[in-house]
Amino acid sequence: MPQRLQILYNTVIVPKLQKELGYTNIHQVPRLEKIVINRGLGEASQNAKALESSIAEISAITGQRPVITRAKKAIASFKIRKGMPVGLMVTLRRERMYAFLDRLINVALPRIRDFRGVSPKAFDGRGNYTLGIREQLIFPEINYDSVDQLRGMDISIVTTAKTDEEGRALLKAFGMPFAS
Repeated sequence: MPQRLQILYNTVIVPKLQKELGYTNIHQVPRLEKIVINRGLGEASQNAKALESSIAEISAITGQRPVITRAKKAIASFKIRKGMPVGLMVTLRRERMYAFLDRLINVALPRIRDFRGVSPKAFDGRGNYTLGIREQLIFPEINYDSVDQLRGMDISIVTTAKTDEEGRALLKAFGMPFAS
């Protein structure tokens, strides 16, 4: 079943951006490709419980089980050996991507304390946007009592936009609250 933002994109955003950006073909209009959520867990090498609780939290937030990222090489000063778990990552596409973006924009971001909008400068030069979140409690799926430690995560929104302006226009059309 198509998500609310997906229907909005197809019916409202595509014609609006096509006119705004001056495209003749609807396939030229930028679209969301994927959303990647990453959480670095430095303490996972010593604390296996931190890894398990993070897997449960990210699974609850995204509806998809994350992949454990492992150390590529040993770093003695960080007490990390090659192959040790150092983080979690999940890639969302299609319906889950639109559902997550909808919850992020309309539910999670407004729950951040003293929220004035996300930075409009966090684009990478190719139309992709990355957002850092300091605590997982902004998501309603997370139960406050079950959290053992506040951990943040990085959310990368990958688009087919060629420039930052196109990417900003796309995310603004979805309702991303950029700070002015």
